[in-house]
Amino acid sequence: MSPRIILDMPERDYHAHPALSSTGARRLLESPARFDYWRTHQQAGKQSFDVGTAVHTKVLGIGAGTVAYPDEHVTASGAVSTKATTIAWAEEQRAIGLTPVAPAQAARIDGMAEAVLAHPVAGPLFERGGHPETSVFTTDEDTGVDMRARFDYLALDENPVAVDLKTTAKCASVDGFTRTVADYGYDVQQAHYMRTLDLGNWSMPFYFVVVESEAPHLVGVHTLDIEWARMGEARVQRALELYAECTASDIWPGYPTEPQLISPPNWLVNQHEDEYGPLHGIEF
Repeated sequence: MSPRIILDMPERDYHAHPALSSTGARRLLESPARFDYWRTHQQAGKQSFDVGTAVHTKVLGIGAGTVAYPDEHVTASGAVSTKATTIAWAEEQRAIGLTPVAPAQAARIDGMAEAVLAHPVAGPLFERGGHPETSVFTTDEDTGVDMRARFDYLALDENPVAVDLKTTAKCASVDGFTRTVADYGYDVQQAHYMRTLDLGNWSMPFYFVVVESEAPHLVGVHTLDIEWARMGEARVQRALELYAECTASDIWPGYPTEPQLISPPNWLVNQHEDEYGPLHGIEF
């Protein structure tokens, strides 16, 4: 089935769609019960301010913008005033679609966005003639599961590219982002997105642009190698099969009820043996 590509879908409408997202796929792999609870107990909308979202808006040029509180609404310590006039000013800004932020926070957002756009590789990736916040929908042929993805930036012309912008409080280096990919399942995200796009035998590069939240806001541009890609594809296939099975049975299992034997990971065994000697020969 050919994917349906929507360039101007409101974010709220996208997130309200019942098709399986990459976030949902990752929760399914943790536990179908966790996924089922998550999808039936989602909040109507995130009210708290998200620096990452603001950076996306600055870089991609789409979404609700931010505005720094002017000096008259900021205390000597840099905190936002709680006076009635400040509250009224903030409400006026929200009414016109802006999110008021403290000057220090505004400076951080600007610094992160500027670091991305000034980067010699990352900046041009967002100038490839594509579209920001592109929503894609399809039905997976193998499982019949409806899928969705929302690309931060997608170009499908003669120079195709997919770009995902990440902000991190950790490290954007190769080693740092490798750990982040493992922790957050970004291999699953990439595989889910590419499967939703359903390119067949046609391939296109998928870049992760990662910017650090702490100054000087270093930027890393990363692609996942073939091993990461194959791992992600296998995990997405498992998630789709789980979703189809659980939907058909309306049973969303949690963890096994029987006691489970737990073994130490290899790295911990190696660490232990380096400090205490080999484990073999120890009798219990």
